[in-house]
Amino acid sequence: MSTVKSPLSDEARKVTGAALQESLVDLIDLHLLAKQAHWNLTGRHFRSIHLQLDEVVATARDHADTVAERAVAIGFNPDGRARTVAETTKVHQLDSGYLHDDKVVAAITDLLAEMIQRFRARIATTDESDLVTQDLLITIAQDLEKQHWMFEVQRR
Repeated sequence: MSTVKSPLSDEARKVTGAALQESLVDLIDLHLLAKQAHWNLTGRHFRSIHLQLDEVVATARDHADTVAERAVAIGFNPDGRARTVAETTKVHQLDSGYLHDDKVVAAITDLLAEMIQRFRARIATTDESDLVTQDLLITIAQDLEKQHWMFEVQRR
């Protein structure tokens, strides 16, 4: 079995790999929770929020793939298995069953705010270990902040 030789030192690879793995778990769980809300959404603003949740799903999926590929590129094996995500996620889970649009807006707004804080911490963490990964994390944070804004302005 061949392995990827990392361009980073062992310590930088360890720090950066951990930041990427945590980001991957966040993004996979965000994608799953946004889909759960999408399927179970009810209320007057169903259509617009339904479509907006699809944007969150697409953003999370695209970034998860990029994060996992970056991890491999630096010689770190990403783990996106369901068990790993379930055991390590820090994302607050949604209730099961039908979800009223107001509750979805509030929950997704809060979820994104928490996730943005974790991404900002990872940005700081990778400042010395890997600027390429840091740039990737900055781009993801920017996209999450845009989604947060789009949900936040809908709160009553």
